[in-house]
Amino acid sequence: SALFNFQSLMLVVLLTICTCTYVRAQAPALVDRNKTGFGGLFWKAARVGERLSPYVSIACCVMAFQLIMY
Repeated sequence: SALFNFQSLMLVVLLTICTCTYVRAQAPALVDRNKTGFGGLFWKAARVGERLSPYVSIACCVMAFQLIMY
């Protein structure tokens, strides 16, 4: 049902990016071994989280305030 609600979809995407980035920081071999296929999505999410971390953190803060308001 998160696919039909834009706010829920964005929340799932942000949580995936943050989780993958954290897991890669703690155990890099776990994420780096799957660079292709379905596991490659998690590797790409970790790369986005590393390279765009200021923007991701701003988006997380905006989403948090938006969820508090509703």
